[in-house]
Amino acid sequence: MMKATLKLTVSPDNYSIHRLDPASPIPENVLQSGTYFIGKTDEELSIVCDSDLPIDSTNSVSGWSYIKVMGPLDFNLQGVLSGISGILADAGISICAISTFDTDYVFVRISDLDKAESALEKAGYEFV
Repeated sequence: MMKATLKLTVSPDNYSIHRLDPASPIPENVLQSGTYFIGKTDEELSIVCDSDLPIDSTNSVSGWSYIKVMGPLDFNLQGVLSGISGILADAGISICAISTFDTDYVFVRISDLDKAESALEKAGYEFV
């Protein structure tokens, strides 16, 4: 199975997910975050960054960390996020998934991180 070949790692950092008005400029201090993600649509500007960075957002949720699929992943792989998210959904864990060119990041609440790791290990995923 594909999951046996996938290796996962966990970030020890604390992240916040922010929502801003789509017309808002991207706050410059976001670039100070070691890891950050920016997504913009007609409806919103979303930013994921270190929780200790002050971001003037219309809404935010703090206390997230991520499980990273070690990459780079081949674009022909199928079901990577589906497999992980399904296991976490069955365990009652909410996620925020973000994909990059090389890999996938599955954000989970820090309070659910141990439970998420346990569920994924039980399903055959390996953490490194």
